[in-house]
Amino acid sequence: MRVVEVRRYPVKSLRGESLERADVEARGVVGDRWWALREPDGKLGSGKSTRRFRKMAGLLELAATYDGDVPVVTLPDGSTWRAPDPALDEALTAYVGRPVALRQESDVEHHDEGPLHLVTTATLDRLGADGALLRANLVVDVPGIQPFAEDLWAGRELRFEDGPVLVVREPMPRCVMVGSAVLHEATRLNEGSAGVVVDVVSGGPVAIGQHVVLGDRAPAR
Repeated sequence: MRVVEVRRYPVKSLRGESLERADVEARGVVGDRWWALREPDGKLGSGKSTRRFRKMAGLLELAATYDGDVPVVTLPDGSTWRAPDPALDEALTAYVGRPVALRQESDVEHHDEGPLHLVTTATLDRLGADGALLRANLVVDVPGIQPFAEDLWAGRELRFEDGPVLVVREPMPRCVMVGSAVLHEATRLNEGSAGVVVDVVSGGPVAIGQHVVLGDRAPAR
């Protein structure tokens, strides 16, 4: 098994960036979803509405990358803004049609299900999707594996060569952010899940080409 994609999303629910390498800590990929569009009542911009999140249309038309530690947001008209900036907040407010400000994570976690999301190339190929569409942090290639086989890894460790040790928690439930066609296929083929939620046992670097070993079931923590 080896890593073929490493992805980070500086702003929750916006398009992110593909990296050659990144550092993983207990919270996940460093800087991942560290920023979010926040409403005055504390709700965060997302592709769905929950206790923490509020659905905002068109967020995937926006993109964010890091320049050092500073997120740079690109709007559909091609304009770019460095955060934090009141002018960026005004532009985002005009775009989503309600008052929002781009803010760092504080008392409300920005991750939906867990710190990391991992998926295999076999699952992506079966769904006709890519890692960016599923908003995965890590895509791994496992020769000969069947689609959705990573679901069977729940409770097992993933040991990255000279890198972190992770443990698979459970299959990742999908939502409308992946698009209706992919969501339909995930529902038809795998009860609406694709990829897995992963927790961090110990941190370290992840990189393209890095080898990964699937270990035994992790000890209870």
